[in-house]
Amino acid sequence: MIKFVNFLLMQLCILILPFLSFFSTNLLGRYIGIYGSCLLSSFSIFLAFCISLVTFYEVTICSSPCLISLANWFHIEIFHCSWGFYFDSISCVMLLVVTGVSSLVHLYSTEYMSADPHQGRFMGYLSLFTGFMLLLVTADNFIVMFLG
Repeated sequence: MIKFVNFLLMQLCILILPFLSFFSTNLLGRYIGIYGSCLLSSFSIFLAFCISLVTFYEVTICSSPCLISLANWFHIEIFHCSWGFYFDSISCVMLLVVTGVSSLVHLYSTEYMSADPHQGRFMGYLSLFTGFMLLLVTADNFIVMFLG
């Protein structure tokens, strides 16, 4: 049971890390500086990529897809929509693609945008874009996918 809970928390960390990077980079960017913002956002996306590798192994190789239903969003007569995420082999492959490419874009952007005075804000928005892409890839219904 403990291993299953840790696996669920690990999968949710893939989705939480880019949004956490966005908020911390944009709220604390003045205090940690441009270098700190670049380092924080690149590290969080790379960490999400590493966790995606482990999730890919668990879901695809060990063939254990996972549905995480966090809460009921709304319920109208026969229409029921929950706030949830579905991790199967296709979504895990897309997790690898999105986090892998995004981590490379983050690394490239640190040098490419080095002369821009608003580089920290750009890195935060890049993390936000990555977070919404991950939300789109792992959504378990069309409404959550639309938000992504």
